[in-house]
Amino acid sequence: MTEAGFEEPPPVDLRTDRAHSARVYDYLLGGKTNFPADREVGDRVLAELPGVREDATAARAVMRRMVRRLAGVHGVRQFLDVGTGIPTTPNLHEIVQAVDPACRVVYVDNDPIVLAHSRALLTSTPEGRTAYVQGDLREPEQFLADPGVAATLDLREPVALTLINIVHFLSDEVAHPPVRKLLDALPAGSFLALSAGTADIAPERAGIATRRYAEAGIDLHLRSRERVERFFGGLELDDPGVVLVDRWHPDPAGDPVPGEGKVGVYGGVGRKA
Repeated sequence: MTEAGFEEPPPVDLRTDRAHSARVYDYLLGGKTNFPADREVGDRVLAELPGVREDATAARAVMRRMVRRLAGVHGVRQFLDVGTGIPTTPNLHEIVQAVDPACRVVYVDNDPIVLAHSRALLTSTPEGRTAYVQGDLREPEQFLADPGVAATLDLREPVALTLINIVHFLSDEVAHPPVRKLLDALPAGSFLALSAGTADIAPERAGIATRRYAEAGIDLHLRSRERVERFFGGLELDDPGVVLVDRWHPDPAGDPVPGEGKVGVYGGVGRKA
């Protein structure tokens, strides 16, 4: 049994012969949980766009700031992290449980290697709880019905839904319906924290990245600021709204400060009234 009381994950086919967006992201972050197919994509992108590492690092850093603010300023104690990716340090639950050890977190991802590493996502404080659910953003009904969600989160109380660097792998037509279904399933007072890549800052650079990902069979749908703001329709945007992630409550003392025009990712936090 794991720390959260769930059975050990079963053996899975990691499908390491093909690139996966979560493992490419891990490689760009300097992680070690990736394989030749993932590194090949990452190296092709880095050869032409060395600054893409700053995008990945900035997006990870804003996740830390967002959830710390959600827990510390807004008092959120429950988190649903969809598309969590390869475990990194600190993980989301470590950040929010440092604010309040009673915080509860459910991680969701469709990459089987994340399942294989799920013990790293289940090291909760005794007062809190964490769970890992195998699931896909495109099928929210399935993972919301998972017993691990009901055992960890009380959906009658506010929940922060975090979607960090995941919607840009889906078109608007595919991404908006499940995001709306997830928000509809959460009570008033819940939050959406989201980041997504954009071509606004460096269109030529973004075009190269899109082509290199496409060559590996990974779709990349970069959005304008206006299109990212659409995900927050009907929500009350937290200050400072949807902005480039290095400008969202920056922490120069704790995070690397990228050069001007180096980050092509928007992010924001919105509250459900």
